[in-house]
This record gives sequence, C-alpha cells and structure tokens, in this order.
Amino acid sequence: MSSPNLTEADIAFVRSLVIHEDDAIIAFNKPSGLSSQGGRIKAHTLDDLLFAFARSSGNRPRLIHRLDRDTSGVILTARTKPAAGFLGKAMMGRRFRKTYLAIVGGGAPEPAGGVIEAPLRRMEIGRESYMKVCPADHPDAETAVTRYRTLARTAEAALVECSPQTGRMHQLRVHLASLGRPIAGDARYGGALTLGGVAVPRLMLHAARLSFPHPDGGTTTIEAPMPEDMATMAAALGLAVPVP
Repeated sequence: MSSPNLTEADIAFVRSLVIHEDDAIIAFNKPSGLSSQGGRIKAHTLDDLLFAFARSSGNRPRLIHRLDRDTSGVILTARTKPAAGFLGKAMMGRRFRKTYLAIVGGGAPEPAGGVIEAPLRRMEIGRESYMKVCPADHPDAETAVTRYRTLARTAEAALVECSPQTGRMHQLRVHLASLGRPIAGDARYGGALTLGGVAVPRLMLHAARLSFPHPDGGTTTIEAPMPEDMATMAAALGLAVPVP
C-alpha cells in the first residue's frame, strides 16, 4: 500500500492518540468515529495514519486487532514484523484480556453479572453485515462467550463492564441486546438514541483496558480513560464511573 498524503494536522492528531510506546509496540486511544481499517467513508483510517510512524524503509506499524468505528478505546499496533507475529499468535491463543465499558438502556441486566454463552452467526443485508444469536447447531454458528458485571445502575440505565472471551464481530453489542439491555446509541441492535431525556451522541462502548503478553517478555496492561462524551452521558444518567 502506498503512503497516503498526511498533513501536519493528521500527524499531530494521530500522535496525540498515543498512550503507550516502546521499541515493539504502540498503543492508541482511538476516538469514536475513526475507522480502524478499510472504512467506506472517504477519510483517513487509523491504519492510514500509522504512516506517521513509518520507518525509513517505509514500513509502518501493523494493527493487531480492530475496534468498530464508533467504539472508542485501546487499540494495539506492532512496530516490527516479529512483534506482529508474536502478538498475532498470542491473540489466536486467547492470551489477550480485553475489558470494555458500556452504557446500556433499561436498567441493569438480569442477572446483574455472569457469563453470556450465545452462539452468533453473520447475516448480510445489502452491503451491511450484522450478527444474530442463533442455535448452537446452526451450520453457521460461531461460539461466542462474554463475561459481564454491572458497575452502576439506575431504573433506566446501567454501566456494565464486559470481557469478551471470544472475538466475534459485534459480539458485545449483540450479547447485551440479547439480555434486553442494548448499548445506548446502538441503532443497529436496538439501542436507545435518547436516555433520561438526553440525546445519546454515539455508541456508548469503550475499550477501557487491554492486557497481553509483551514481545519482550512479561505482561503489559494498557488503560484508556473513558472519553468525555461517555463520561458526560454517564453523569447525566446518574451512573457513577468507578475510579481505576
């Protein structure tokens, strides 16, 4: 892929997103609205912006995983091919631990915490893909497991911490919707666009923490604070955000 024409503003923007950097990896706090890779919208993706960190060889950091365009939070890249290979194998071996925060409508899930084991299958409508809960014996079924717990609640909303044990597309969004508690702002899966008389600005899902084996040894944990729009929404709903 050829390098896109990045402006000084583009370079300053992507550098402002860096929350961890060493010889092997760079981690970013991706804002909502920025596609990780290959978006159909004619705008730079995070993958494009990684050319700001390209070496003299022209090689840029490699994305290790993706976040949905409207999801904010921690996203990891590898600076080198060996680091990318190491991290890719670690992810395939389910050695990554991902923790998300979500604001859901309808109060706390019932039960307030537990494990969701609901197989998913991919559906296509036109150019759009989405996921649907399906029977385990469906020929297209993919195993999907999510651990969750309620951190704060009111009668009309809740702040839920989710830890996906598998990595299916839209997994957290579909699993929470399957409990009757869709994520606020998630129009695709039934999420409310207003809560408590307040307009929901976007999908209220944030990748708050990522723990993984580092290519140079040991375990690294990277955290991204809840973004202002989500914290403001939580405050408006009376949901106390726990201090890390």
